[in-house]
Amino acid sequence: MLPADHFDLFQLPQRFAVDARALDDAYRAVQAQVHPDRFAAAGEAQKRVAMQWASQANDAYQTLKQPLKRAIYLLHLRGIDVQAENNTAMEPAFLMQQMEWRERIEDAAGSRNLSELEALGRELRDDARVRFDKLAALLDSRADQGAAEAVRQLMFIERVSEDVNTQIERLDH
Repeated sequence: MLPADHFDLFQLPQRFAVDARALDDAYRAVQAQVHPDRFAAAGEAQKRVAMQWASQANDAYQTLKQPLKRAIYLLHLRGIDVQAENNTAMEPAFLMQQMEWRERIEDAAGSRNLSELEALGRELRDDARVRFDKLAALLDSRADQGAAEAVRQLMFIERVSEDVNTQIERLDH
């Protein structure tokens, strides 16, 4: 029988803060138990079950390893849909910040200003770090609607960071 959730699979507490080493160790232990090579001589049904476990372990590990995916998953377990696709309502200050970042990307790319793009990338990483700390506090206090908005903001910051990296790569080549 498959575990109730990803945290249960790895016998970790269901919270945002995850001990990376404990997660890695638990993942390796699960994979060692269900790796398809261990079932090479088994029947088809056993092989299929082992593949299901291995697949779930991979998915669970990737979800819990990445903070943004982990936050979305935790909210999902609590019955909260982040609604990243439909809910674009955000606090006005963040909307203004988004516009400023986009303008800076456009200006720096247009003027081929690599150092400005790199500075913006650092600024976005610093901003994301602060927001992840806030997200952790919101999740720990079960302020799930606030956490959902924080997740949407972090998803946007992630996209802006990807755009910055794309522009940097273009200028580097």
